Amino acid sequence: MPQYHENVHVELMKNEWVPLNEPQSLGRATLLSIPFMLINALIVFGIIHIFSPITLQELGLTSDSLSISIDFGVIFSLLALVIIHECLHLIFIPNFLRSEKTWMGLTLFGGFVATEEKIPKARYILITVAPFILISVMLPFLLGFLGLFTTVLKFMILINAIASSVDMLNLFLVMKQVPKQASLISNGQKTYWKALGND
Repeated sequence: MPQYHENVHVELMKNEWVPLNEPQSLGRATLLSIPFMLINALIVFGIIHIFSPITLQELGLTSDSLSISIDFGVIFSLLALVIIHECLHLIFIPNFLRSEKTWMGLTLFGGFVATEEKIPKARYILITVAPFILISVMLPFLLGFLGLFTTVLKFMILINAIASSVDMLNLFLVMKQVPKQASLISNGQKTYWKALGND
């Protein structure tokens, strides 16, 4: 993960970049994203249900028990999902292949993509929502029309929706605080914005 640098912060502040009011720890961000987890899960549950019933029994829950079985295929699928999710963030970052300020990796808490490139607000929003829209909204419609839903696919799509909750929190904060014609930039895990015309 890229590190915060105080000298970069000072330089950005000097150049009229405004710090985004955002959670400064993953734990706090996760806690604040719980409402988005529920909203995302309900949206995806509704989309899947249009084409194929999704039951709690399919997910291992019954009225009197919880059944969990470890399947290495599912574990591999979860790892693949994390990588695909992060790649979908990555490919929308301008010039990500040539950028020396863009990183992708895995931690104990999941995957990450980070960039310290200056990005217009509209592109930043696209980068933020791409995995949720493509995997948890568009893919279920495609699978539903083709009749290809399986329990594992339903589970993966639902997990992606829930895991996208921090992305949705980030989207909410950017939409609420950043003017339409603005750019964003990061310094480690801290985000800043600047209205166009203030360059």
